[in-house]
Amino acid sequence: MLPVSENAQTVLRRWSVRAVWIVAIGTFLAILGPYGTGQVGWPRVWVYWVGLIALGAVVGWTAGPLAQRLFPGLPDWAHYAVAGFCISVPVTAAVFTINILMQGRVVWSALPVTWFFVLVICAFVTGIAWLADHMQLLRAAAHSAADTAATASAALTDKLPHRLRRARLIAMSAEDHYLRVRTDAGEALILMRLSDAVAACSALNGAQVHRSWWVARDAVADARKGDGRGTLILEDGSEVPVSRSYYPALREAGWF
Repeated sequence: MLPVSENAQTVLRRWSVRAVWIVAIGTFLAILGPYGTGQVGWPRVWVYWVGLIALGAVVGWTAGPLAQRLFPGLPDWAHYAVAGFCISVPVTAAVFTINILMQGRVVWSALPVTWFFVLVICAFVTGIAWLADHMQLLRAAAHSAADTAATASAALTDKLPHRLRRARLIAMSAEDHYLRVRTDAGEALILMRLSDAVAACSALNGAQVHRSWWVARDAVADARKGDGRGTLILEDGSEVPVSRSYYPALREAGWF
């Protein structure tokens, strides 16, 4: 279930970035032509690598969060390693099937070698993903360290994944009995009432703007006035509704 703030533009932007990464890595490998794939020729070698990277990405986006949920005590790099191993299984099956179609015969003795080569590529790609996420985490930690005077209490942060506990809080939204916490290092869905989370953020410069929303003041890029209500546009382009009951106080505080 997508949060209310994730409009079509936000979702499109996220998937566009992912698509660019898939095409970029696939194109790089197609140019490199490892394991003799360059002999296939263009554009087939490009379709081959971009297709395999896309398959691996879909599996990785599922296996990564699942690994975090099943093995919460492992460090982040270990979660990426587990995801990389999971990716190697369907990708190996795809590569082996393609080889059968191209050669017209089944060579079972080549299966372990194929899996090893795929595992090397998976380690390379997941390593890049881990490095990119790790650098983002370091930037978020540096930002948090610059403002240690104002932090959310442990009642909220202890419920977050380790990688988000020191990140800058952007917004929180209630979803049924759960709470979606959005930070500049990612987001997480936790079991907590919005009222309790708002109390845990009393030291932060933010406010509840709707019965289902809390927003950090420095995350607001723009604001639109309405008929006794309004809309906040966050730094990532998301739109948050401001209800009539909260609008006067926010206008008085200079949010509009």
